[in-house]
Amino acid sequence: MTQFDTRNLSMMMDLYEMTMANGYFAEQGAEDFVTFDVFYRRNPDGGGFAVFAGLQQVLEYLENLRFTEEDIAYLRSLRLYREDFLRWLSGFRFRGNVTALREGMIMYPNEPILTVNAPLIDAQLVETAILTEINHQSLIATKAQRIVRAAEGRAVSDFGARRAHNVDAAVYGARAAYIGGVDSTATVLAGQRFGIPLSGTMAHSWVMYHDEEYTAFRRFAERYPDNSVLLVDTYNVLESGVPNAIRTAREVLQPMGKRLKGIRLDSGDLAYLSKEARRMLDRAGLPDCKIVASNSLDEFTIRSILSQGGCIDAFGVGERLITAKSDPVFGAVYKLVAVNKDRASRPAIKVSETFEKITNPGRKRLWRVYDEEGYSVADLITLAEETPDFSREYPYIDPEKPWKKRSFSNHTIRELQETVMLDGKCVKPSPSLEEIRAYVREQLAHEVWQEEQRFENPHRHFLDMSPAYYKMKMDLLRQTQEKLLERE
Repeated sequence: MTQFDTRNLSMMMDLYEMTMANGYFAEQGAEDFVTFDVFYRRNPDGGGFAVFAGLQQVLEYLENLRFTEEDIAYLRSLRLYREDFLRWLSGFRFRGNVTALREGMIMYPNEPILTVNAPLIDAQLVETAILTEINHQSLIATKAQRIVRAAEGRAVSDFGARRAHNVDAAVYGARAAYIGGVDSTATVLAGQRFGIPLSGTMAHSWVMYHDEEYTAFRRFAERYPDNSVLLVDTYNVLESGVPNAIRTAREVLQPMGKRLKGIRLDSGDLAYLSKEARRMLDRAGLPDCKIVASNSLDEFTIRSILSQGGCIDAFGVGERLITAKSDPVFGAVYKLVAVNKDRASRPAIKVSETFEKITNPGRKRLWRVYDEEGYSVADLITLAEETPDFSREYPYIDPEKPWKKRSFSNHTIRELQETVMLDGKCVKPSPSLEEIRAYVREQLAHEVWQEEQRFENPHRHFLDMSPAYYKMKMDLLRQTQEKLLERE
C-alpha cells in the first residue's frame, strides 16, 4: 500500500506563475523571502465550519518538486523565458518553510490555514498545485462530514467514483470523504492506496443477465454467503425483489448456517419502500437483515428520508458527495501577505471595494480560544511576535465591530499552525488517515458547539484580532489610501 503519487507534478501551475518567476529572476529578486497565506472566504453550503484536508499531498508535492529535461525543453519551446533562467530552473528544488493547520482540523473563513515563507520564485511557482489539493480535498471532506451527520450514526459509504470528474477526483475524493467520516469506499484504487475499507453489493447487470431474479440472487448468495447484500429494485421492489431476497435467505443461506446480510434499494421512494421492506423482512424472521439505500443522496435527502421514518441502516452516497454538487467550489486563495527584505518584514495587503476581500496582512499567528468547558468560542489573529497572555483578562478587537470593548476572561488558548516543512524538507511526519479521521470526530464531539453544527443558520465562529494586529492592519490601510490620494 502506498500513498505517494509518483508522477512528476512540477508543471501543475498556471502560466503566469512561470512568467512571474522569470521576471523576478531577471530583476534579481529571486532570493528575497516572501510570505503567502492560504485562506478561504466562506463555508460551503452555508455551514458553520469546514474540514482541512489535502496537507499530506501538498507536502509530498513540495518535497519532490523538480523540473525534468522534458519540462525545460517544453518551456524553452514557448519562447517566453530567458535561457539563464531555464538553466537555473533545471536545478530547482523548493527551499521554503511551511506552517499549517493539522490535517483534519475544523477551520473557519479568512484565517491562515497554510502559510508559505520562501524565496520569491519558490513561493510563486507552487500556488496552483497547493490550491488544487486543498480546495478539492477540503471541499469533499466538508461535504462528507455534513452527510455523515445527517445519517445520524448510520453507516455511509462513498459510491461516487463513476461520477467524479476524473480518476484523481475519485481517488483523492475518497481519501477526503474518509477524513470527513464516511465508513468505506467502493473505489478499489483508493482502498489499495490509502487503506480505506471497501464496500460494495451487486450490479443490476448481474440480475438482468440471469433468466430469473431469484436465480441471480441464489447464485450470488452461493458465491458470497458471508456478504450477501441483494439489489432488489431491478424489476419491482415489493412484489419481486424483497420476496426473492427472503426466499434466498430461507432456501440458500439458512441451510448453510448463514444469514442474509442486507438488501439494497437504488431507486424509487426510498422512505416508503424501506418501511415496507422492513415490515416484510421482519415478518419473515429477518430483523437483522440491513437495508442499504443509494441513488443521488446527500445530507438533504438523507434527512428527509429519516424524518419520514425511513428504515435505512446504511447509505451509499455517490455523485452529490464526490462532486459536492450543491456547492462545488471551495474557493481557497493564495495571497502575498509579507515581503521580507534586508532583514525587515514589510506587511502587504490587498485592498478591495468589497470588505470581505480585504486581506489580513503581515506575518501572523493564529490561536483558538476555549471556554472553561473546553469548547472553542473564537479564533484570534496576532502579530507574529505576539504571545497572548490569557492568565488575566485579555482585550481583543472584533474587526467588524471595532468600537465595542471586548475581552476574554477565564479562557485558554492554543496555537493552531505548526511547522511542517523547513528548507523544503518535511519535519513532521504525516499522521495516518485513521488518525486524521479520528481527529475530525474528536473535535466535533468535544470542541465545536452544536450550534455551529446546524445545517441551517449555524452559529458564526468569530475571528478576532489582538489590538496590536488590528492597529497594524488599520495603519497599513491608511498608508495605502494616502499613497493613492498622492497619486491623484
